[in-house]
Amino acid sequence: MGLAAATPALAHGYVGSDSSDLVSRAALKANTGLGSVRYEPQSLEAPKGFPAGGPADGKLASAGGLFGGALDEQSATRWVKNEIQPGANAIGWRFTAPHKTAQWSYYITKSGWDPNAPLDRGDFELISTVAHDGSAASTNPTHIVDIPADRTGYHVIYAVWDIADTSNAFYNVIDVNISGDPVEDVEAPSAPGAPQAGSVTEHSATLSWAASTDDIGVNGYEILRDGAVIGRTSALSYTDTGLAPATSYVYAVRALDGSGKVSPLSGTTTVTTAAAQPQPEPEPQPEPETGTGSGTETGSEPGAGSEPADTEAPSAPEHLHSMATTATSVDLMWTPSTDNVGVTGYTVLRDGTAVATTTAARYVDSGLRPATSYRYQVVANDAAGNTAVSETFTVTTKAAVGGAAWDPRGSYATGDRVIHNGRAYVAVQTYRGYGDPNWINAPSLWKLA
Repeated sequence: MGLAAATPALAHGYVGSDSSDLVSRAALKANTGLGSVRYEPQSLEAPKGFPAGGPADGKLASAGGLFGGALDEQSATRWVKNEIQPGANAIGWRFTAPHKTAQWSYYITKSGWDPNAPLDRGDFELISTVAHDGSAASTNPTHIVDIPADRTGYHVIYAVWDIADTSNAFYNVIDVNISGDPVEDVEAPSAPGAPQAGSVTEHSATLSWAASTDDIGVNGYEILRDGAVIGRTSALSYTDTGLAPATSYVYAVRALDGSGKVSPLSGTTTVTTAAAQPQPEPEPQPEPETGTGSGTETGSEPGAGSEPADTEAPSAPEHLHSMATTATSVDLMWTPSTDNVGVTGYTVLRDGTAVATTTAARYVDSGLRPATSYRYQVVANDAAGNTAVSETFTVTTKAAVGGAAWDPRGSYATGDRVIHNGRAYVAVQTYRGYGDPNWINAPSLWKLA
């Protein structure tokens, strides 16, 4: 068993950005018979870990059977193909809610695969992995993926976006027809715009710049400080840390493409970090009394230095959404806030009333009423009492569904309904349990009702 079921989250991301001609099976408008997934191509989410984990064989395209499994229909003629050539190809993502990102991986069907059989792990081999630094994927990146020269005709590319701060990933199938000679990459990217300084503190500087262009596609950017490369990113921004206070640094950026060609250097920008904050002087101690005179004593003068007050509020939590909604619970998640000193925690508001505090950027609100709408906000707090509130997120819990409690040793037939941990499940096939408590999470046995 070993494969866990996943509930689709609200809008996240899919292959099909403006910077790429390739579009996923779910998002390609020429495809028919998609069902409701055509409205939510960004929600094909399942546990990460492919190929060892992830969606079950036969359900790779639907991320484990989501949206009725219509995407898993497989034949040589069922789906419209993206026309490509071997060699470097641009695959672009469109993100509708940024997540902290671990990496993107790309697989392609092997030579001799059977296009008329359901897709399974054995059909695919890894062709590219694009690492990320764990920060939020707040841009729509384009990755240059090299399609093997020995592949021709109909093939399937499997694009996997691994999230850094959850156990899930997003899975996209891309149907392609490979023809012609490999595309030769003859041009280096154009120079990116000169970096512009955003937030600058005593020890850090956040930079952003205008994107480069390339005949095939830009694969990433290198950031240079005082002429030396200090980092690489696929985003259009970068935060340099560990700097000295009141010190000037000269920054520039250059772009790279999938063939390793490097752009001309951007213009330079000089950034000066903030001066170190003065440390408070110790309070003077009163002198000991040496006599018993009748003169009036005078108090000590207060110290001249004092700790500056923290008056800067944290940034507001962003992208508040539900990772899973049941009849009695909402699994809330949001992008963490930042603060000049530090965020101490979050207060979760339901319909204007505080219901919880947490230091994580996630909270499960339980004990709710079925088929009821709730309005949520999250307040970020710092140690000085400064706060910032998110936008309001409205969600409706699911209707109550009847059913007996799931028994890991029970016998079930296809279509049986059970309740487990407040969620309703429907049996996918007939089977008998042997006491394993994880079988309720096997997508080959159960799906959420």
